[in-house]
Amino acid sequence: MKNPEALSALWLVISTSLEAAGVVIVVAGALGTTVAFVRRSVKEGSLNAAFSQFRSDFGKAILLGLEFLVAADIVGTVAIGPTLQDLAVLGLLVLIRTFLSFSLEVEISGRWPWQSGKPEPKAD
Repeated sequence: MKNPEALSALWLVISTSLEAAGVVIVVAGALGTTVAFVRRSVKEGSLNAAFSQFRSDFGKAILLGLEFLVAADIVGTVAIGPTLQDLAVLGLLVLIRTFLSFSLEVEISGRWPWQSGKPEPKAD
């Protein structure tokens, strides 16, 4: 494509599509995991086990949605018109979303992403 306006429009569509996919993933994850939680808690009769699985599954859906949102931010900022201010905002957004991703990973698995093995048992 030799038309820079058409290329910018294409990048904008791709960025918007990635953002929409991220939001859809989070919303679908919320709905799907909530339905699974209700089914599991009714079937098993144990809220504790069902809730633990719900938190894990919902956290994974949020993580996947965050990955799409970060990709949308990168495409939108770098491909469409990177100014110094846009790059600074992108860096801040990626930093915040990375922190959220690490926090969710710790909540889901009980360990940092770079640690291997099972988490240490918690002392009471």
